[in-house]
This record gives sequence, C-alpha cells and structure tokens, in this order.
Amino acid sequence: MRAAWELFIERGYDQVTVGDICAKAEIAPRTFHRYFASKEDVVAEPVREMTRLVMEHVPAAPAGLTDAEVMRTAMVRLAGFVIEHRDLLTALRLVIQRSQHLRLTQLAVGNDQGQEIAALLAARHPAPDPDDWRPRLTVGCATAAFRVWYDDYFRIHLDDPLGHLTAIFEAAAPRT
Repeated sequence: MRAAWELFIERGYDQVTVGDICAKAEIAPRTFHRYFASKEDVVAEPVREMTRLVMEHVPAAPAGLTDAEVMRTAMVRLAGFVIEHRDLLTALRLVIQRSQHLRLTQLAVGNDQGQEIAALLAARHPAPDPDDWRPRLTVGCATAAFRVWYDDYFRIHLDDPLGHLTAIFEAAAPRT
C-alpha cells in the first residue's frame, strides 16, 4: 500500500499501473492481487475502513441512545479516525483531485452503505418497520454534517476539530 501511495502522489493515480506498484514494492502481481483486485481498491481502502467503523459502532452503541445520538457518536468516532490518519487522508484527497477517473467514481459512503447503516440503526429497535424512512434520514443528516466537518478539517485550521463537529451537529439539528 505504501508503494502505491508514493507512486500515486509522485506521478498521479492515472499514470500508475499495478505493474508499477509491484515493481516499487518488489512483489509479484499475484501478491498484489491477493490483497487488492485493482489499484482503485488501494485508494478505496481508507473509505472502506471509515465505513466499517460506523457499521461496527451502530449495533454496539448503548441501548438507551436515540438514533440521532448513535449517529453523532459514530461520527465523533469517525472524526477521531480522520484526525489520527490525517496524512493518509490528505494524500487521498490530493490523489482524487488529480485523477479524472477517481473524481468520476466518487469514493464516498454511497447509497448502498447508507442503506446498510440505516438498516443497522433500525435493527436497534424492537419490531423495526422496514418502510420507516426515519433511519435513512438520520443517517443522511449525520453523514451530511460529517462531510461539512471533513471539508472544513482539511480546508481551514481548526483549533478544536471535535468541538467544530459538535457545533455542526448542533446547527444541523438543534436540541429543543
């Protein structure tokens, strides 16, 4: 993975082949493909990890929390990951910005993952209604708030990144 990221940053994603990655890492293509189906999978790995963190958090959250609180705590956990892996995610943003192919694929939590997270959220309730739109809306609002924070985190200096995330959530859904 390290060899791939170095090449993506140095040459740009679109100019790097799996063969280039294998040569730099001094591995055979078979070894590369044991871990990744394509070079796009290398780039998507941090996004998959971030999605996994949320999907693990939702069913494990304490039973007394509301759906909104579960999603807020999931987003705080996710923000912690972003802060801890700032260098990797800065590189990811740079590589995506420089690659027409990656910009078109829109590496992000997509509708399928959002639906899965909403299903996990709904499953926390006794006799969940499969037609209830509220879990999907809760997930959509939480991920939208997180995306605003994520953009701010990489665009401007934040003295208190987690405090900023809290402020965004408060603005998006103020408690009455």
